[in-house]
Amino acid sequence: MAEKTILVTGSSGLIGSEAVSYFDRVGHKVLGMDNNMRADFFGPKGDTTWNLKRLVSETQNFEPFNVDIRDRKKVSDFFKANKIDAVIHTAAQPSHDLAASRPYDDFDVNAVGTLNLLEATRNYAADSPFILMSTNKVYGDAPNELPLVELDTRWEYANPDDSQGIDETLRIDQSKHSLFGASKAAADILTQEYGRYFGMPTASFRGGCLTGPNHSGVELHGFLSYLVKVAVTGGKYTIFGYKGKQVRDQIHSHDVVAAFEAFMNAPRPGEVYNLGGGKANSASILESMQMIEAITGEPPNYEYNEQNRAGDHICYYSNLAKIKSHYPDWEITRSLEGIVRELVEFESLRSKAAA
Repeated sequence: MAEKTILVTGSSGLIGSEAVSYFDRVGHKVLGMDNNMRADFFGPKGDTTWNLKRLVSETQNFEPFNVDIRDRKKVSDFFKANKIDAVIHTAAQPSHDLAASRPYDDFDVNAVGTLNLLEATRNYAADSPFILMSTNKVYGDAPNELPLVELDTRWEYANPDDSQGIDETLRIDQSKHSLFGASKAAADILTQEYGRYFGMPTASFRGGCLTGPNHSGVELHGFLSYLVKVAVTGGKYTIFGYKGKQVRDQIHSHDVVAAFEAFMNAPRPGEVYNLGGGKANSASILESMQMIEAITGEPPNYEYNEQNRAGDHICYYSNLAKIKSHYPDWEITRSLEGIVRELVEFESLRSKAAA
């Protein structure tokens, strides 16, 4: 593939930084938009400056820009000044808990910021693939209506028709989303509409639990990364409801970006894809703790709060049939056990370095 100029928003975050590294490594020019608002949202523990410094030192053809995607004129001027061949939009306010206390910021970043980027793309790069890193929270708590069975360490789908997980036909309305889920649903639908109405090559990738060693995990966002961090550093993790048996599927950031590349190489207008680790990479909190203990030799310290988070999923893992049918060469390459082991090794090294 000939060299392209790829814009990555949220370029210092987990998926954004993986995209920067990936596309720089294969020979593309990468422009990054990131104003480190994660530090504003989550405080010093959410600060991504360390990741930006890492990217600048390790990449060959990456140029970062401090641009707030809520600033419509700056976004438009940026597109006008740069020839952009693809947009990977990962910038977001990512916490459904935080959204309740900062609803304007949440909506302005997630919904209005996405609109600003879509319109700038339509005006200056209409033929360029536009990828939104969406979320499974666009389904609200509708997944909780599926029949479940309680097992020793997890909840699981009771109906054989649901055995491979949630697919893209699940409704997104008449359910409780959290304000974060609502703002991301707005962004998701806007991205679809720019594809369907204007014929632009757009896709919304509805992520499950996205993870990897470059995740600045915090209690309000980044379940597995934060759980590993607490376990390695000797902190205490809080389980919120559902007996710790709530299930998520984990997908490594590398596999997320590989899916983006597949779409960029053969884009379609207004598509949606559920993107997670699938059934094979699914685990409950209790099962995740068992995996961490098997690696570290120590059980994570935790406390239990019987009050579950509003709108939280009891059991969610992604049905990957649609994306695999459209892009059969794409596959999950990182197992759940491998992901947990990588996170433990990374956090152990970082903890030692900070000591």
